[in-house]
Order: sequence, then C-alpha cells, then structure tokens
Amino acid sequence: MSKLGLSQLPENTKLGEHVVIEEGAKIGENVTIGHHTVILKDTIIGDNVTIGAHCVLGIKKSGSQQIRASNVKQPYLIIGENTKIGNNVTIYAGSEIADHVFIADQASIRENSAIGSRTVIGRGAIVELNTSIGKRCTVQTLAYITGDTVLEDDVFIGPCVSMSNDKYMGKKPYELKGAHIKKGAKIGNNATLLPNITIGENAIVGAGSVVTKDVPPNVTVVGVPAKIISKSNFNNREE
Repeated sequence: MSKLGLSQLPENTKLGEHVVIEEGAKIGENVTIGHHTVILKDTIIGDNVTIGAHCVLGIKKSGSQQIRASNVKQPYLIIGENTKIGNNVTIYAGSEIADHVFIADQASIRENSAIGSRTVIGRGAIVELNTSIGKRCTVQTLAYITGDTVLEDDVFIGPCVSMSNDKYMGKKPYELKGAHIKKGAKIGNNATLLPNITIGENAIVGAGSVVTKDVPPNVTVVGVPAKIISKSNFNNREE
C-alpha cells in the first residue's frame, strides 16, 4: 500500500503512530490524526480537523449482487473544516461531511450521504447510504438511520431509534425509501419508523413508539401504533 510522503503534508500536521495516508489524499492545515488511522486514496480533509485512533476514512463501496448499488455523486470522501471525528469511525467514499460536525466513537457513515454543518452523530450510530442529514441535527447513541432517508435541519434523533426502508422486507420489488423527517422534528429513544413516512415540522414522536403512517406538523404522537395525543409540542410551550 502506498503512503503519502511526510514532505507532502503541511508542517503543522500531527500524526499518531502507524498512520497510513494513501496517495491522492489531501490534508488541510493543522490536522490531527490518531494512532493506526487509515486515510484512503483521494480523501479530502479540511483545515483544523481532528481524527481519532483506528479510523478508516474513504472506504470504497462493496457488496454482493444482492446488495443494490448507490449512485455516488463523487468517488471520494470530503470532510469539512473544524470537524471532529472520534475513535474507530468508518466513513465511505462518496459522502460529504460539512464544517463543524462532530462524529463520535464507533459511528459508521455509508456512501453518498451528506451531513450538514454543526450536526452531531453519536457513539455507535449508523448512517446508511443515500441519506441526507441537515444542519444542527443530533443523532444520538446507537441510532440506526436507514438508507434513502432525509433529515432536515434541527432534527433530534434519540438513542436506539430504528428506521427501515423496505416495505416488503425483500419479498418483492419495491423502491427503497426511508423516512422524511422535516425541520425541527424530534424522535424519542427506541422509536421505530416504518418505510416511506413523513414526520412533519416540529412534530414529536414519543419514546418507544412505532410510526406506521405520516405524522402531521406540530403534533405529538405516542404508542404502538403511534397516535396523536396533542396538537401542541415542546416548541410551543412557554418558558
């Protein structure tokens, strides 16, 4: 495996032990890279980025014939300025991470995904392919964001939330489509979202709920299946 020569790195780059940076990778100013991390070919890392130990960044997609291909917008990974990445993180080529993002330990982000500025991806969270996450979102510990999902700006996803994008669970052809969660919506911990549903702006999904159909804006839903219990929510409460 080829390595980028140290002479090609900015002088203020801080490298841990046994770091591998492949040819074609571009490293910005004042970047810190932890022990045993691998930066794969053509990955672009902006200024003032901090990367933990044992990460692999810029993974090329792979899979069996049963796994569908994704339409990758660009064949390399882009990581924006002032982003912080924890330990044991994997991010695939074809995705773009904006400035000031925080990605916690053991998170995984698949190809053709976009993460907006000042968003937090929690420990062990999984973001599958073809997913768009907006600005200032929070995706908490062990949440599963299925492929083909859209999170607009300011969305909150609680711990262990689970989503799906295959209505027929592989039994017959179906256009895979995850949830569309609109601006300011909040999903409580351990909630489950079925495929191709829309969560309206500023809606709240209670912890442990199973959402089987669209949720209107500015309501709170709870239960299995989730039902509306209130047409006001935390965003409208007076201090």
